[in-house]
Amino acid sequence: DVTYVRNFTDIDDKIINRSKEQNIPWQELTEKFIQAFYKDMERLHIQSPSEEPKATDHIQEMLDMISSLIERGKAYESEGDVFYSVSSFEGYGRLSGKNIADLKVGARVDVNEKKRDPLDFVLWKKSKPDEPNWDSPWGEGRPGWHIECSAMGRKYFGNSFDIHGGGKDLVFPHHENEIAQSCGVTDCSPAKFWVHNGFVNIDKEKMSKSLGNFFTLRDVYKRFHPEALRLFLISSHYRSPIDFSMKNLEDAEKVLLRFYETLDNAESIAGGHNISLEEIKTHPFLAKCEKAMNDDFNTAVVVAHLNEESRRINSECSLVISGNGNKTNLALRLATFKLVGELLGLLTGSPEKIRQEIFNVKKIELGLDVEKIESLINNRNEARKNKDWGRADECRDELTQMGVVLEDTSKGTEWKIK
Repeated sequence: DVTYVRNFTDIDDKIINRSKEQNIPWQELTEKFIQAFYKDMERLHIQSPSEEPKATDHIQEMLDMISSLIERGKAYESEGDVFYSVSSFEGYGRLSGKNIADLKVGARVDVNEKKRDPLDFVLWKKSKPDEPNWDSPWGEGRPGWHIECSAMGRKYFGNSFDIHGGGKDLVFPHHENEIAQSCGVTDCSPAKFWVHNGFVNIDKEKMSKSLGNFFTLRDVYKRFHPEALRLFLISSHYRSPIDFSMKNLEDAEKVLLRFYETLDNAESIAGGHNISLEEIKTHPFLAKCEKAMNDDFNTAVVVAHLNEESRRINSECSLVISGNGNKTNLALRLATFKLVGELLGLLTGSPEKIRQEIFNVKKIELGLDVEKIESLINNRNEARKNKDWGRADECRDELTQMGVVLEDTSKGTEWKIK
């Protein structure tokens, strides 16, 4: 079993400034974005955490931790602010590989006279008259960002837990400061393993609000299925940068459709066979995927394995149809393929449903006239029936110009968007 804690920083300088700009309470602002976040995560098939604490619900835990740091000589009060004394922690800089002497040179550029040392960081901020505040032994104020995470982590996991995640931009100073704070109270690092994801890049620059080169998830959902976005994201190793482009998303959506076509095709041939979980556990494809996931969560390799297995299943389908394959073997391959997809948050819907959802998005995006498309298909079929090949080709060419691809099947003419 995995206990997963995902916290919300629901008070900081940016939130306070934005609430003033919009003339709304900071609580209303944060709740608005939390609810929008939930909707986005649900569409991406992100599982809900075991616990989801908000920073402002854990002020007492932060006050207790700060008091303990002061008692142990790791922190000090200065004119209503409380700072962590970096020089009190011998291991500072170990996670990030930063040299404390080099850091001091850079820190002297921006001097805060309340600090004993330029590297010291804030644990508790004295509040301004118009800011949210809480009572503390040092006067009214609010917590610093770093202490929030340490206090909440300790509340839900105790002194130490297994894995701490975050973006690679948080290695320093945020995670470095978390380690210093926690060690100052518990004498041990808060996490055994630190995992840091790479950035999503556009034109080789980090996607960010400050650079103005960002897309919201809702922007992407207007053009692509959320499951295609999920596939795109996990097709890279979490530590690697991701090159975001519409072309790459289009490619991911095509791969997703191929996976669903494989499911649809194989289920129509071998869908009646009941395969047990015990049988799936013994399949070599599952073992291969587990090996990749055990190698630093290498989802990129698992996605590559899914691509290979999709081709094998399609080949197996052809063998079964020709009488040279085994339906039971095909059913086992299919069940294992689907389980691995589901473990990655993929292949959770029916092929027909996913195709229709993707079609609905493309139809709106491209402004397709469905009635005209179906009329042209009917005209083409009628022309073919009358052996009017010239007219049939004209209809097909017009459909091609509209971005429509035709496929003549035993069930009739089917069409899809190029």
